[in-house]
Amino acid sequence: MPFVVMEPVKDLDPDTDDLPLRANTNHILVRHYVLDLSIHFDEQVIGGSVVVFLDPCSGYKTKTEDNPGLDEIAGSNDARGSQELKVCGFRDVDAMKDGGKELLEVTTTAEKMPGAECSSTQWETSSGFTLILDCCDLDISKVEELDVTKVLTMSDLSSEVTSEELGASSLNPSSAFIQNLISMPSCQWKKRHQLFLSCSRAPAAQDGSSLCFYTDRWSLQVRKRGVTSPQEFPRALRIWYKTRPSGGSVRWTKDQNSRVCVYTAGSPINNRALFPCQEPPVAMSTWQATVRAPSECVVLMSGEEPAVPIVDEDPRFTVWNYYVNMPMPASTFTLAVGHWCQVTEETYPSMESGVTDRVDCGKTSKLEARDGGLTEAERLSGLGSSTSEVVKDSRLQTDRHDGVSETDYSGMADDGISCSHGDYPCRFTEQSARSQRVIPHRVFGPICLLHNAQMVLKLLPRCLSAAHAVLGVHPFPRLDVLIVPAGFSSLGMASPHIIFLSQSVLGTGRPGSEKNSFSLSGSRICHEIAHSWFGLVIGARDWTEEWISEGFATYLEDIIWAKAQQLSFQETAEQSDLKALLRWRRLSDELQNSEEALQILRPNTENTGQVSESGASTVKHALNPDKAFMQVHYLKGYFLLRFLASRVGEQQFINFFRLFVKKYHGQLILSQDFLRMLLITFPDMERKGLTLSAIYAEWLDRPGIPEWLYERSAVWSQARLVEEVKAEVVKWILLSQSHQGKGRKRKRIEPKVNYKEVTPDQLVMLLELLLEEEELNVAAVRALQKTYILQNRDAEVRHRWCELVVKHAYTQAYGDVEHFLVHDQAMGVYLYGELMVQEDPEQQALARRCLSLVQEEMDQSARRVVEEMVL
Repeated sequence: MPFVVMEPVKDLDPDTDDLPLRANTNHILVRHYVLDLSIHFDEQVIGGSVVVFLDPCSGYKTKTEDNPGLDEIAGSNDARGSQELKVCGFRDVDAMKDGGKELLEVTTTAEKMPGAECSSTQWETSSGFTLILDCCDLDISKVEELDVTKVLTMSDLSSEVTSEELGASSLNPSSAFIQNLISMPSCQWKKRHQLFLSCSRAPAAQDGSSLCFYTDRWSLQVRKRGVTSPQEFPRALRIWYKTRPSGGSVRWTKDQNSRVCVYTAGSPINNRALFPCQEPPVAMSTWQATVRAPSECVVLMSGEEPAVPIVDEDPRFTVWNYYVNMPMPASTFTLAVGHWCQVTEETYPSMESGVTDRVDCGKTSKLEARDGGLTEAERLSGLGSSTSEVVKDSRLQTDRHDGVSETDYSGMADDGISCSHGDYPCRFTEQSARSQRVIPHRVFGPICLLHNAQMVLKLLPRCLSAAHAVLGVHPFPRLDVLIVPAGFSSLGMASPHIIFLSQSVLGTGRPGSEKNSFSLSGSRICHEIAHSWFGLVIGARDWTEEWISEGFATYLEDIIWAKAQQLSFQETAEQSDLKALLRWRRLSDELQNSEEALQILRPNTENTGQVSESGASTVKHALNPDKAFMQVHYLKGYFLLRFLASRVGEQQFINFFRLFVKKYHGQLILSQDFLRMLLITFPDMERKGLTLSAIYAEWLDRPGIPEWLYERSAVWSQARLVEEVKAEVVKWILLSQSHQGKGRKRKRIEPKVNYKEVTPDQLVMLLELLLEEEELNVAAVRALQKTYILQNRDAEVRHRWCELVVKHAYTQAYGDVEHFLVHDQAMGVYLYGELMVQEDPEQQALARRCLSLVQEEMDQSARRVVEEMVL
């Protein structure tokens, strides 16, 4: 998942840039979320409720010293910051229309009100077990315990709990029912989700007045009077809330057609400003969500199946239902609501003319239509629709001729490694999934970019098939790709079932730009697809170890993309070495211009993965604004994997990846899990002195550049593709020199030079080497632009071209710089600095003009950095 960028956090403690994870996951775990949300574009808020189904952990201590006061729970940093001391509540749930779309606020006293928010004084004087959820920038209106008695009596699960079991466990029937519901086997997942949905709509418990809650800057804390342990705590809570327009988890903006949209932007604070949740990655849970949105909008979300929209009681709105069966960290929940249109193979002039205004996501129907004899729960949850129906109606692209040779993984079940994760419907055990090279996929975007997005639709089958050939079973059954608004802060972001792509990977839309952007688009798609294995189905147990996700995806992107292009062994090696040299130059430059604390891949060193007694912890440097623009976890992690591959052999290393995925899918890992398994699999490495402690010391626990990388960079700089670039650079330098010192006015005759055709990566290298030249004649710059048609190249090339234009004040191409800053915002942040540092009035005016054009749609973190440079 590349480049996560935070939204501004009010009153950030200047003494720390760590993100607190407050949830007490060692005491109690959320096993399932049911979200019921409504999108309000006019107010820029998402309102509704989330129901959490809780599972207490064993070993909780009830001593007074083990139940800390407010300051200890909230943490030493800003425990009282941004506190909301308002006391408010809502009328009985039965007075709410359709599950709470219209909330009727009633102001009362905390003593009389069910699920009331306490003042800090009231909270300090109360005691008992506390449920702590991560929460930020949310207006919590009520927390209530659910009475699932009616659901219990209607369910056959109630008969499975005997009176003897109840007596032995001290559980009341409702708690025992929820416990059985959580423990249902995965083969009954549909029934399980239906029961969760029914429970989520149960009325509030009559003794709700015994429940109170408190919010501080980073958490929501809930207690029930008289409850001193997690085992006694209610098992199902409903939290009524709404987001704030300034909340950092979602972005309210406009798409490239100036139509409103909202999406989860990959913030470092993750989803705590979207719904109260347990943020620590160990809190793996499933979820289902109902989202109401304006009828002209399309709702995309992480989910096992594409949703079929249903017309709401209010025909101005439609209802979209999604669910997931694989337990995942709450941070992976992804949402995008906007006027998206689906890209299809026949999408060309008709789409550009604006004839089609929304995606064909299946026939929008009344609640009773097309459902036949389904139960109410099935109709409302969307669980009754078969995959084949949904795929057909939604025009998902499936397996086609992709040009990648098929690999047989039928023997993987016999490799002696079985699933080690908890019980869920796992694709790795399905014979049909092993042979499914290309999973169903769709591409969405704003209407003005549908033509350009054709390239993504064409590349996806090749990239998916190549990823399958390299890593085996696709962890997820389907994939949506969304071209997000121009203000998106990176080139891409992967989540379960959905990938966000920047418009920068599509090209400029000018004639010929699609062909020129083919390489950047393909490699970026491969990077995000690789995250399905490393980052999603296998995640980091400690979020400070980002290299486990980003380093692996960067390494695999080259291998998968080479496979998708069907390159020969030599072509693959040469392309890989050229990319390695480009990344080395980028990493070397970054490490020279960043603080050492941000250069360490395992900043918690030997304490990595450790948490407090309650399960709370912090993510080191997560809120540091500089970290958002750094790539050290991508690049240094990538080079560590290249180093390890050089010790065991490239193909053997890839074979090991497949074994590792088979063993650890569905689990969270630390660096040591991967490295120990590698050293056990290849014992010669340790016999030759490459130990776990040596890898920690050289690569993971120290800043700077490992010695091996210095040595290899010298080898990469002499590779054939690089030598070709150097020869071209000499030609351009000579051309520039030939134009210097000519004072006589005469008709200019350009010397004829035969320039070699270069690849996109070679062109990036060529421009980087030319940027090192102090002087480059205007005529040479003009000839450079004309020879390579630089304004039509991919975003990586255009970025270097713009740097060259700024450095040499080539005014004729200032329009290219403006186009880049407006349309490639994810890559243009530091170009503003280059415009300002030259102290050229025309360049500074250009920077200010571009900022004024995009200021409102920019990512807030990027905007803050740019405004500091420009204003």
